[in-house]
Parts: sequence; C-alpha cells; structure tokens
Amino acid sequence: MTPDSNALLVEFFAGCPDLLFIASAGGALLHGSDALREALGPAVEQGEKLAELAHPDDRAAVAEAWSKLLASNEPVSFRVRLRDGSGAHRPLSCSARRSSDGGAVFGTLRAAPEVAEEELKTLRSKARMMDAIAEHLDGAVLWGLDPKATCFYHVGKGLAKVGLKPGHLVGANWFEIFSEPAREAGIDLHAWFDGDPRRIRNEFYGIHWDLSVMPLRDDRGEPGAGVLCFGLDITEAKLAEKELRTQLQQIEAQQKVIRDLSTPIIEVWDGVLTLPMVGTVDSMRTADVMESLLSKIVEKQASYAILDLTGVEVVDTKVASHLIELVTAIRLLGAEGIVAGIKPNVAQTMVALGLDLSELNTQRNLRAALNHAIRAMTRAQGQPLAGSPAPAPRPAP
Repeated sequence: MTPDSNALLVEFFAGCPDLLFIASAGGALLHGSDALREALGPAVEQGEKLAELAHPDDRAAVAEAWSKLLASNEPVSFRVRLRDGSGAHRPLSCSARRSSDGGAVFGTLRAAPEVAEEELKTLRSKARMMDAIAEHLDGAVLWGLDPKATCFYHVGKGLAKVGLKPGHLVGANWFEIFSEPAREAGIDLHAWFDGDPRRIRNEFYGIHWDLSVMPLRDDRGEPGAGVLCFGLDITEAKLAEKELRTQLQQIEAQQKVIRDLSTPIIEVWDGVLTLPMVGTVDSMRTADVMESLLSKIVEKQASYAILDLTGVEVVDTKVASHLIELVTAIRLLGAEGIVAGIKPNVAQTMVALGLDLSELNTQRNLRAALNHAIRAMTRAQGQPLAGSPAPAPRPAP
C-alpha cells in the first residue's frame, strides 16, 4: 500500500459513520473506524480479538462463523453481542469477508434491531408471567427496587390486605418508608442489597409473611441492579400450625393421663408399693412402668414393690426380660421386688426365655404378696441386726 493510499485509508476510517474494521486472520482488530472506536471503546486500539469482546454466550457462534469465513471467499453474516466502552453488551449484526490474499478480514457492524426486538419480547413475556403470579396467587405481593431502594414495580393480590393498590408505592423509597417498621420487625433492609438471595419469615403489619429477596443483575451478569422481592401471606398457615401444636400438646397430656391411669402406683402399706397391671403389656408400657416405679420407690423410701400381673393375659418375650431387669433395678435401690399373680401362659413365656429366675420373688396373688411383705417388715422391726439399735416402729396405716 502506497503512502497516499494509506493516508486515504486513514481519512476514510476517520470520516466514515459506519462501524468498520479490519482484522487479522486470527481475529485481532487491526484498524477500526472512529465510529467503531466510539462504540466499542479502547479495545479497538489495543488490538483485542473480536471473540474476546463478544458476550460469553456468543463466543462459540463467533468462532464457528469465523472458521466458515476463513474457509470461503463468500461473505459471512452473523449476530453477536459485543462489549462496549461502558462494559455493556450491544446486540450487533456483523458482515465480513476474507481479503484476496487471505491474511485479513474486512467487516462492518450494524445495530441489530431484530435482536433487540427479540430481547424486548422476552422481557415482555417475563413481565407477563410476573403479572400473572401477582394477579392470580392469593396473598402474593411482588415489588422491585432499584439500587437506591426506589420502587419501580409493585403488584399483587396481597396488597389489599394492607390497604394498598397495585402500583401504589411505585416511585417511593423503601428506606424512607419502611426503615422504622422493618427495624421493629428485626429486618435489615440495607442487607437486601448485598447481592445474596435471602428468605425471611416474619410478622409485618399484623400479617405473617414468607418473603424471598432476589438480587437483580446488570448486563454483565453482576448483582447490583437492585432487588426483586416476592412476599406470600402465610398467616392462615401460621394459625393452623399454632392450632396443630396446641392439639399435639393436648394429645400428649391425654396420653400421659392414660399412661398414669394404666399404671397406677399405690402405697398399700407404709413402705409397701403395689403396681396393678391390666391388659396387654408391651415394651413401651414396661419402660414407662420402670421409670415411674423406680422414681416412686425413691420418693416414698419404700422397702417393697409388688408387681401385680393378675390382670395381664399376654406378654411378649422382650417384656418378660424387662420385668427381670425391673426387679433387679428395684433391688439396686435397696428395696425388694415381688411379682404376684403370674398367669400360666405368662409363666411359660418367661421360662422359655431361659432367664435366671432363681432370685425372683413370686407370689400366688396380691394378698399373698402383701402378707409376705408385712411379715418380713414385722420380723425386721422385731429382730434388728446385731450391733444396730432397733428401729422405731412405723405408725399404722
């Protein structure tokens, strides 16, 4: 290229209003019109590759189009979003062809209104979906806040519950209106704008809300464009939850009363406790019996505890083992456990287990067990251990 032609090229690129460029076969920008420099910024001067200026989602398409361009003498057109001087990505249409020697690529860029229209349609569709949620979901409220917390979107059927209409607070600043109420409710409004999504459940203006705060992203995909908030009135659910908890507490209290009635511990004599059991004895009931009876022995300082099984028709193998453990635990507390009124089938179950029953004190019925306990206590009071003073007689019941 002669000096005169080079000067003409520079003049042409300087005065041309179109976005023109010359790139190497590898895609690096070698020359660009002043209009291109204004549109794309300093990247044109630095010789950056066209693909590196493209939006990350468009780079694969640019690489494919560039390969097709280098393999043919025909011009190639493709759409691409290129990063401008402000960092935003502009939708453009690129037309390019390879130079005759194959060492360079000539191209022009134009605004792509059809791309912008598609994006606009997408935005409109998203807005319609949000409006549909707000219009048809009972108790829902949606609002959008810009980076300065100024409301630009405010809709939802749930607004009526706080006396507002859709769009009522558009243009209002959330910090100015809700700072004090939010502080009283334990909500930090400033934290909403830190770029992290969050979910809050709290009572606000007498209504329980399930609130989701989602960051809005700019053209570069970075948070900082504000927040979108979705609130759902869950007051009815909270009331139902509270009622359910009350019912569960009542059921637990009733079950405790039933357990106490099914395993009544009676002090039939001074120092003698009896526990009549009726019906089917399972593992859970046996565990309740053990806890209650051992606590009662300590409380009353009892010397004897009689387990009356006269009304028990069936026990399982685990219960039979638990009864032996209960008698052993009674002995460890310094008292004697007596099992009375064992039915034949219950006796067979206990024998079949192969348990050591040699130290188990059994009596035919409750009367016999009481006689045994009273006689043993009388002998103990009349014949104290050697070297120990005789205990004072206990008062008659």
